[in-house]
Amino acid sequence: MGTALSRSVDISANEYLIRFVGKEYISPNDPFWNRFLAFNITPPKSSDDQLALDSRIEPFCQQLLTNNLTSGNIGSLIQVFLTRASELLAATNTDDNLFSWQTFNALFIIRCLIKYLTEMVTEEQLIEHIECGPNTGGSRLEMFIGSLVGILVDVPLKDFTYAVHLEAVTCLLALLSVQLHSSRNADQSNIYRLIMKGRHAIHAPLLVKSLLHNFIEQEKAPPIYGGNSSHHSIVFGFAAGLWSIITFNRKPTDKSETTNSNDLHDVPLATQSLLLILVLTNHCTTQVNPYRQSLFTCANSQDNNPIAPTKASTLFKIDYGALFVALCKQANKDAATLLLYLLIHRNIAFRAHLLNRVDLDQLIIPILKTLYHAPNSNSHHIYMSLIILLILSEDDSFNKNIHETKLKAINWYTERSISEVSLGGLLVLVVIRTVQYNMLKMRDKYLHTNCLAALANMSAQFRDLHPYVSQRLVSLFETLAKRYHKLQQKLESQKENKENEVTVVVTQDAVDAEQDLGVLEEVLRMVLEIFNSCLSNQLINNPNLVYTLLYKKHIFEPFRQNTAFQDIVQNIEVVIEYFSEQLSVKAQEHEVDFHEVLSVIQQGAKHWPKDKLTKFPDLKFKYVEEDQPEEFFIPYVWSLVSHHSILHWSTEGSALLSTVC
Repeated sequence: MGTALSRSVDISANEYLIRFVGKEYISPNDPFWNRFLAFNITPPKSSDDQLALDSRIEPFCQQLLTNNLTSGNIGSLIQVFLTRASELLAATNTDDNLFSWQTFNALFIIRCLIKYLTEMVTEEQLIEHIECGPNTGGSRLEMFIGSLVGILVDVPLKDFTYAVHLEAVTCLLALLSVQLHSSRNADQSNIYRLIMKGRHAIHAPLLVKSLLHNFIEQEKAPPIYGGNSSHHSIVFGFAAGLWSIITFNRKPTDKSETTNSNDLHDVPLATQSLLLILVLTNHCTTQVNPYRQSLFTCANSQDNNPIAPTKASTLFKIDYGALFVALCKQANKDAATLLLYLLIHRNIAFRAHLLNRVDLDQLIIPILKTLYHAPNSNSHHIYMSLIILLILSEDDSFNKNIHETKLKAINWYTERSISEVSLGGLLVLVVIRTVQYNMLKMRDKYLHTNCLAALANMSAQFRDLHPYVSQRLVSLFETLAKRYHKLQQKLESQKENKENEVTVVVTQDAVDAEQDLGVLEEVLRMVLEIFNSCLSNQLINNPNLVYTLLYKKHIFEPFRQNTAFQDIVQNIEVVIEYFSEQLSVKAQEHEVDFHEVLSVIQQGAKHWPKDKLTKFPDLKFKYVEEDQPEEFFIPYVWSLVSHHSILHWSTEGSALLSTVC
């Protein structure tokens, strides 16, 4: 593991590098920059590659940090970049890649320096290093940010500009990473203020549109990306190969790392663009955030309705169909899952488009796979996947359509071979499994509450539940009921000992048992309400569920006298008694088998008097975001950037990352 040096060159002898990091001021007009930026480079393709590079150049960054407030050479380099970038737009019209090449080289060095500075100095000191030195055009930082945005918005994406686009996105991420090393909220950051409220914030809709387009297109890095090196290396060849060649031969350590590495290697611009969208839209949410507004109000380019003039400043159009396809392809990955959450939770038009699609299974199945393989996913990814299902389950048409969508050969569901099942049935199976996994492993009250809320929303539309799905639903109740009774007996035993004046030490286990009992009571009540909702609304369409309830009727008996359950249990027992009477008549004639029982249930359901059941309120749960969502989303977003981006930060150096990682 690690890195290997294929050739060792004493880069400390590089005259251009020595001059750049020294105390001497180098004017932006000095011919020095033409030589300094004349090199080919194959950029890092993973965070570990970047980490190896960071360690290689750290001594020079340290020297520059010491001298820059005297020399102002970081500012000079940025001025050189601003000049090159202004020439780049015209160059793209002639396919002359000289400007693109030097613009990329300048931006790559600036990005490495900014990342180093964000880790070593405060934000105020970082800005001081950028602004110091002669400058007659206003805030250099603001001009730099504007130039980065201008590249992404105005420069066409071509093979020879791909690297510049990628570095512009990565450089914005590096600037925004000041949040990782600060105890202040982002809305108190000068860099965030410039991006959110500066004069270039007016381009927020175009920037979000460009970033979404990058994500949708999933463009692979072109062969010429990063120079003409024929091997996987980072080449710092100032003028004539004066910098060292570092060849990376690291092997991924796990499956998720392989996936992330492949994304960065194959479609780095799409990956970085998605991460930048998430960072921009999840900070400064308590104030006007133009990037967040743009994402939440973007319209469908395939819709001919004009944009309302009053919203023209924040609204743009994007192809919803293409966005849906891209999300489907990436739906098993947590960054795309978070983008999907933002869109369906806040963009009403996109949610409506999604719910009207006939191929919605292409999105739901990858989400279900994520939940099914919960042990291999982080808890945040599981949570966001469930929230998406909960939001979708608020729509009755979704709940109806998923039970009409039939699936075959679900090979990844290995608990039992099922030749055919509805999408709704598969969703029920996976959510039940998630509840059971959570109760055993994670013990997260909010997680299983959201699981059951999604099932509750769907319950009135359960139709033609597969026999196995019906069994798993009832089995869930049975398993939880057994645990409930055991805990109940344990606590009653402790109370009896106390009454008999036997010395009892209240342990943490006893406190946990009391809390678990309360949680189990809530869960059992919700499962009973799900049964009741289905029987009240869809009894005639669910003979397999009725059959399973009849077969397992004994599990409800202990709850008849329990005040927490007896009202809802009474309804279920009314159904059981009705069909038991129907079966007893048939059984008097001869012994009945499964098929005859099912036939009796189907016939009896046709004459079922609906007024026999006590009316309960409709089960409807609506997802509501927490009062302070940034406390959850900001650490989560930066953990995604840390794990999926080219950039690399140690969790030890960031209190923000350590809360998630």
